[in-house]
Amino acid sequence: MAFIKAKPAIIALVLVQFVVAVQYFAGWSLAPSETFNHLLMGSAYTLLFMLVLDLFTTRRSINLLLGAVILSGTFQAFYGSTMVLSGLEWGFFGIKEYMHGLATGTFVNRNHLAGHLEISAACGIGLLLALRDHRTLSLQSIITWLTGPKALIRIALAIMVIGLVLTRSRMGNIAFVSSMLITGAILALANPKYRFKLAIILASLLIIDLLIVSQYFGLDELQQRIVNTQIDDKVVGGEVLIKQNVNRDEVLDYSIILLKQHALIGSGAGSFEVIFSSVAGPDITHHFEHAHNDFIQFAIEYGIPGSTALIFFVLYTFYNGTKALCLPGSTYRSGIGFACVMGLTAIAIHSMADFNLQIPANAATVIILSTSGLLARFHTRTN
Repeated sequence: MAFIKAKPAIIALVLVQFVVAVQYFAGWSLAPSETFNHLLMGSAYTLLFMLVLDLFTTRRSINLLLGAVILSGTFQAFYGSTMVLSGLEWGFFGIKEYMHGLATGTFVNRNHLAGHLEISAACGIGLLLALRDHRTLSLQSIITWLTGPKALIRIALAIMVIGLVLTRSRMGNIAFVSSMLITGAILALANPKYRFKLAIILASLLIIDLLIVSQYFGLDELQQRIVNTQIDDKVVGGEVLIKQNVNRDEVLDYSIILLKQHALIGSGAGSFEVIFSSVAGPDITHHFEHAHNDFIQFAIEYGIPGSTALIFFVLYTFYNGTKALCLPGSTYRSGIGFACVMGLTAIAIHSMADFNLQIPANAATVIILSTSGLLARFHTRTN
């Protein structure tokens, strides 16, 4: 059932790969080898989307699917936190070359660990809500919820939040908290009968994880980093003394130029690193492989046809996740829909200032997350 209902999303992904194939074989790509690599990866993502929809059709299998994502996030958070707190500072089982004192897990960049944890934590919260019961709220039910069979998920969430805080990723932490509050508000509005209980559950996640547990792992340092973020360049006497975000604003400005040049058919998937130097001015003092804004980079590389298909894919899966989230008669479907909506919202917010979707591990996890909305709404077998 879910596979059939997902046909519009599957067609959209196939269209994206068709656009990339045309870019490569028609010679339109400005970086042919990278475009071919992206064609292979994109085809793999499409097949992954179809495979998950076809195989994970029961509630037990959906639980296992989300559980695997949660386990991955927990491992990454535990490994990254251990490397920071122990001082070993290993990355992918080798000494880290930079970003010492920051959790990166097996990723190179802390922001990519943060992106992975946003998605994994969303799956954890969604599964926790999906497995909730409707007993009358009491002190005993709260204690049971915190210490009962679902305690493993709570522990995993606490570990992931600690790892997220230790990344010191400003946008990652903002995206996590914002997406949880936004999705929680939607769920509360759609389910007024359980509004108070939902508020208690989400508030406990914020208070226990962020304000208590994370306080011992440098939450104050993250807060200070966010407070000290430059909003505008500091100019004295007409001279710029402090630039915002170390060239990221300039990269965005030059990326807009590239967008205007390649909006119609795109420059070729994966070509940003090659073409950026053609417009970058002397004020760019670092080498940039990506635009630090996934929306802009996809628009530059895939053009109007490919970007439109990608947008449709995301909106279609998000729409189905929202419909599942708002179902009043099924706690399970609503909870899994929560995972989809929160995860996609978090990665969308984070993607405005980073390039998580250019990282295969995170992109594949987002594909899995996208299936959860369709599976939540249309799975038919409940065993």
